[in-house]
Amino acid sequence: MSRLKLSIATTDYDHFRDFRLGTVQAEGIDANWSMLGHHEIFARFTFNREWDAAELSFAKFTAQVTRKDSDIIGLPVVCSRLFRFSSFYVNKKSGIKTAKDIKGKKVGSPEWAHTAAVYIRGWLNDEHGVALKDINWYQAGANEAGRIEKVELSLPQGVKLTRVPDKSLSEMLASGEIDCAIIARPPDCFRHGHEDVERLFPDYWAMEEKYYKQTKVWPIMHIIALQKRVLDADPWVARNLYNAFLASKNRSVERLMDPAVSRYPVAWLPTYMRKQAETFGGDTFPFGVDENRPTWEQMLRYSHEQGIAHRHVKPEDIFPKGIMTSVRV
Repeated sequence: MSRLKLSIATTDYDHFRDFRLGTVQAEGIDANWSMLGHHEIFARFTFNREWDAAELSFAKFTAQVTRKDSDIIGLPVVCSRLFRFSSFYVNKKSGIKTAKDIKGKKVGSPEWAHTAAVYIRGWLNDEHGVALKDINWYQAGANEAGRIEKVELSLPQGVKLTRVPDKSLSEMLASGEIDCAIIARPPDCFRHGHEDVERLFPDYWAMEEKYYKQTKVWPIMHIIALQKRVLDADPWVARNLYNAFLASKNRSVERLMDPAVSRYPVAWLPTYMRKQAETFGGDTFPFGVDENRPTWEQMLRYSHEQGIAHRHVKPEDIFPKGIMTSVRV
């Protein structure tokens, strides 16, 4: 029986590497893998659907999967997940010292459907009573001018969003044109030590551990999107792909946990991984639907409340039916 040829595009994650290199294989599938930067993958998949399966920003995914007659579906595979309290960068002259101080300020993010910003905007509303309409929002490239929104939006009534095509958030934050930037990666002005720019929460690690203990939410940034036409032709593809991604991830975690062999140039990495296993209950990077239910549900709510998703859906609505069917013996 010939194997199905599928094209896949992701960033070079260690937890996908064994699948990409063929050490782990998806039963019945030959994967033709494109390894690219995630911004390029997002744009090319969103606008052109250039691969059968691709890494996609969770926020952008929610916009597309909730369209009427959507042509994509998700796999409960986590490409990237990060807590985001480290992603607040403020100008010292803004007077912002706490989350509540952000009310009435000028705040920028690279896109409205920027997953890190979606989580943070939801957290500001839920935990601090700072509503979307309480902030003057700006959209611009993080370190380069000209970044555009990649999905259609339906902004909630009263939300003020200004798009700046000729400046970067880094420039505007350093100059004080905006008071705060919510960016997944540190802006250039912060990395280069600008005297007026600092993190709002330098103790973000402790905040994030506390937040997880309270909510069981570990924010998911990127997942795998699959074109529905693939499953229409071969329904078995979804679970076989999931199995391969899961096996690849498990092998990666085993490498990180192994104290006998130093595979990464990081001191005390196995010790940190043991601590992480204690925090997350054994699986340090869980895939699956129920395993991540609080996180899926929170993001699906946030993306709908913020005018990104077209409707409020459940986790079961964004993944193939039966994808997590139990096969234990």
